[in-house]
Amino acid sequence: MILLLLFAGAIAAYFLHPAYRGIIDSIFAAFASGDFAAVRSFVERYGPMAAAVSFFLMVFQSVMAPLPAFLITFANANLFGWWRGAILSWSSAMAGAAVCFHIARILGRDVVERLSSRTALRSIDAFFERHGTQSVLIARLLPFVSFDIVSYAAGLTSMTFRSFFIATGVGQLPATIVYSYVGGMLTGGAKLMVTGLLILFALSILIVLLKQVYAERKKRATQTPCRDDTANL
Repeated sequence: MILLLLFAGAIAAYFLHPAYRGIIDSIFAAFASGDFAAVRSFVERYGPMAAAVSFFLMVFQSVMAPLPAFLITFANANLFGWWRGAILSWSSAMAGAAVCFHIARILGRDVVERLSSRTALRSIDAFFERHGTQSVLIARLLPFVSFDIVSYAAGLTSMTFRSFFIATGVGQLPATIVYSYVGGMLTGGAKLMVTGLLILFALSILIVLLKQVYAERKKRATQTPCRDDTANL
């Protein structure tokens, strides 16, 4: 009931208060631009409250799954330095993951599908079935897997929050450090380097994942004939 009231209050405030609506619209405009500099400018204008605003933005984008979190990570590193930015990005991402997990656990699948995507949620469900207890850790290591939808999907399973939180923290840390280190040096001419680095990182993780999937399938293939022979006997 508390979560429902908060959602209802946020929606009502958007339509009733022009100042609040302007802030929300400017957030979406910054993300829609795809430019970390726009997100950086939005956060920077709040001065001493910039870190708190960045923390809120990360949690907000976690609930609103389509928004890209790496723009905030780049902006944090550029504003606060790479290691301070990494701490801020990692801790706020963990808070956002916890919020998504509990939204899913308390409000159920129907609400999650409205906040994210039914198709994407089904694909993550299949990913969870395939990789079992290691699903969250593997998904966090893959930069092309939606951070938010994984958090929602985990909340719909019987997984404990403690297991989810530890796997998220460990799996999210490498990407946060890499993004923050690069984001601290990011300028207009460095975008090509960042793109190449992210592609290389994604491909390396993908190779590891494909090897695991191949090993699992090979293991199942070797076990199946044994079961058939036993049945024939």
